[in-house]
Amino acid sequence: MSLDLLTAISPVDGRYREKTASLADYFSEYALIRYRVRVEVEYFIALCEIPLPQLASVNPAIFARLRDIYLRFDEKQARRVKDIESITNHDVKAVEYFLKEEFDTIGGLEPYKEFIHFGLTSQDINNTAVPLSLKEALQNVYYPQVEALIAQLQTYAEQWRDVPMLAKTHGQPASPTRLGKEIKVFAYRLEEQLALLKACKTTAKFGGATGNYNAHNVAYPTVDWRKFGDDFVKAKLAGSRTTNYPDK
Repeated sequence: MSLDLLTAISPVDGRYREKTASLADYFSEYALIRYRVRVEVEYFIALCEIPLPQLASVNPAIFARLRDIYLRFDEKQARRVKDIESITNHDVKAVEYFLKEEFDTIGGLEPYKEFIHFGLTSQDINNTAVPLSLKEALQNVYYPQVEALIAQLQTYAEQWRDVPMLAKTHGQPASPTRLGKEIKVFAYRLEEQLALLKACKTTAKFGGATGNYNAHNVAYPTVDWRKFGDDFVKAKLAGSRTTNYPDK
């Protein structure tokens, strides 16, 4: 059965697909896979930038090519990840194996492939990818539309500032008011709610299986992994922070 208006199990992908299509770039499974690939690639690059001893010979010139993996990620590649998942029976592990194939395609990266996903657990990827998708969906889709709505309400409020109307209280006719003023109330409420939403912090879980960087610290005890993780998440989620910190 193909997916269309009649066969969709949710109105979001059915009846209202025309209105919500732009969100597919952020909340579809394809989008989730792309965000996972993005986090994995950026994590590998961050390890190279420390640099870990085994990655010191990686030429930084290759970073742009690595980023192309997620910048040019398409549905065909997403299907390849799903094909791998049908064998691994693990969605994040499938992304790891997909990236190893991409490294082979680029060439010259064979000695470094095992540092893809080094020391991490699946939720380090998921709980960075999902907040990133939420953050970018808000910035690129939701905020602009709400701001446009507020601007339109402000325009109406000015146009109708002198239009009289009878106000009500407790559902009964009360004293006179102006239509522009009443529209202004809704614009103000939206402005306040939008400001609160924008002030919400974006956080991520990043730091190994239990958030203590155990494997990282055993393998490379001289690296400040707590700072690394916090800096990495801040770089990916601009201004956010990790929600788990190891004791030191």
